[in-house]
Amino acid sequence: MKKIAFLILALSIISCGKEQHDLVVKTNIKGLKKGTVYLKKIQDTALVTVDSVVVNGSSELELHSPIESPEMFFLYLNKNTAENERISFFADKGVTEISTTVKNFAVDAKIKGSEQQKVLESYNDMISRLNYQNLELIKAEFEARKENNQDKLDSVNKMSQNLIKRRYLFTVNFALNNKNSEVAPYLALSEIYNAKVNLLDTINNSLSPEVKASKYGKELQKFVDKIKATE
Repeated sequence: MKKIAFLILALSIISCGKEQHDLVVKTNIKGLKKGTVYLKKIQDTALVTVDSVVVNGSSELELHSPIESPEMFFLYLNKNTAENERISFFADKGVTEISTTVKNFAVDAKIKGSEQQKVLESYNDMISRLNYQNLELIKAEFEARKENNQDKLDSVNKMSQNLIKRRYLFTVNFALNNKNSEVAPYLALSEIYNAKVNLLDTINNSLSPEVKASKYGKELQKFVDKIKATE
């Protein structure tokens, strides 16, 4: 009995001695032998480094950060060259796992973590389709100018404007449909910040109390109040 009590006490001491972190980012970068990996976030409009790890042999590493409410973080890789790449992800308290390759750092990234990240990926899936359509229109515009075809150019310009409207409306509807997620105010601030204030206000008023009290919920409220004060 004494041995069991001693074992429990020893485990308790070990647990208390281990540093606890709000956010743990477990990263595996296949093919990475040397380089530096940085964990960054936006703080007071500036991109700041919250943690970094120098890699020398092992492709598996951990980065940490304090976090009060769900927010966007960025994983940067410097491979001892002038080239920098980054992976953006929405994190919450707990563990986020990121696996990728050194060759295609951002493209090959697979992220497992917060519920907010799942919501953001759902949004990005649709936006990527709209971005592809935009590339097709850019190509069509180039061809119309090359052919000096004004009718075709006018048609392409009209489709481009409609695509912009679709993107705005999709983002607004997505935010309203995900009012219980911190992704909603984040999208309002990052994707449609120049939209009409009534649209931003509609999103702001729809947010759940928990989301309103989050980092991006507070920032959206301040942003909307500032616009209204200047009108």
